[in-house]
Amino acid sequence: MNVSDSERVATDLASQGYQITSDAASADIVLINTCSVREKAEQKLFTQVGRIRQRFGDEPVIGVMGCVAQLEGDTLFKSAPSIDFVIGTKAVGRVDEAISNVIKQRTGILPNARDAARHADPMFESHRSSKFAKYIDVGEREIDYDWSVAEEQRSSKFVAFVPIIEGCNKFCTYCIVPFSRGRERSLPAAEIVRQVLTLMREGVREVHLIGQNVNSYRPTTEAGLEGFKGSTPFSRLLRAVAATGIERIKFTTSFPRDFKPDIVEAIEENDNLCNWVHLPVQSGSDRVLKAMRRLHTIDSYKKRIDRIKSSSKDIALTTDIIVGFPGETEADFRKTVELVEYSGYDSAYIFKYSPRPGTPAFEMGDTVSEEEKTSRFIELERVQRDVQRRRLQRYLGRTVSVLAERESSKSTDDISGHSTCHKVVNFRGSRDMIGSIRNVRITEVKSNSLYGEVC
Repeated sequence: MNVSDSERVATDLASQGYQITSDAASADIVLINTCSVREKAEQKLFTQVGRIRQRFGDEPVIGVMGCVAQLEGDTLFKSAPSIDFVIGTKAVGRVDEAISNVIKQRTGILPNARDAARHADPMFESHRSSKFAKYIDVGEREIDYDWSVAEEQRSSKFVAFVPIIEGCNKFCTYCIVPFSRGRERSLPAAEIVRQVLTLMREGVREVHLIGQNVNSYRPTTEAGLEGFKGSTPFSRLLRAVAATGIERIKFTTSFPRDFKPDIVEAIEENDNLCNWVHLPVQSGSDRVLKAMRRLHTIDSYKKRIDRIKSSSKDIALTTDIIVGFPGETEADFRKTVELVEYSGYDSAYIFKYSPRPGTPAFEMGDTVSEEEKTSRFIELERVQRDVQRRRLQRYLGRTVSVLAERESSKSTDDISGHSTCHKVVNFRGSRDMIGSIRNVRITEVKSNSLYGEVC
């Protein structure tokens, strides 16, 4: 989501005459996009701001956007007076206004009354602790916000992110996202399909439908979904996007409670719906899941796993897991280990629990010691590595479809890309292959990737 936000901000600023520079020393404006899911995001932000000021002085305008900006607001100015402006998660379409206001203040040209009053939520404030005035906008998103990204601002020429839903209504007790991203809001299917068709014309081969919980998709209008079957709006959207004919479609992240069998059915029925599902479980213990307010049980989760595993397509499965949640016992942890072995994840993102101020879990107290969290993390990581190694072996000798995306970072003789099952695949090739889809026979299985040769 942050990459997608950055691409759209770059698109907006480029349309206003700004240019991105690869040389930080020549930058007039530095934008730092932040994430607050992990611990110590604020400290990393302050360190980065300090480095910029120490190296480049007062000249560059420094703006902070993203989740930390939304949550911390004007308190960031007190903690880091060198920051010039703060832009919330839904105000990214107004970054150019923030820059304009700061520059006007720096040059002594004050914004006129109409500019200052254009949005009710932004606050223009002076802080004695800094040489320059500050600007903050943590207001709501514009009704006519443009979700598109200019071709030259995408991080990849061949892979594009398409937001379909923003925000979250689930309020898991450990998660800050509902506070930083707001409530769920689904984009109209007709607009999503329009974006995909535009991306196809620009040469994009693969789209990722993204959101905090993509399968919680609930648009306010049927426009774009007419004629597409499915028991849930998300499965109908998958079929609608598949009907565009774009070559590859992936989606992330899915919420277990809202993962219905019709999603797997859509994948089975459409060749361009890729065979990969990311389904975060977080814990293997029902007791811990209840404390997390995850809204699913291990039994209901296993039923979803069983449906995915029984598919006529070989669907790769990945997940997120938290160890050391408040109150997690050794018995709870053992159930998580058992679930990992049962599910057979192709890969898993494992995190040690870190308390996030403002969440209900923060009030529970951090009852599991850091030593125990580390011990459980290491053990679960070892178990998952064993599972992953066994899972990857099934690709040896098989042919997979790979989108060639870039030169390999380890060898200029190799090309790197992703398979439809979202595995990193490297193979011997030349730069003129980049952007093409190749059939690659897997000849070697590595710890986190596959290696093969073009068929």
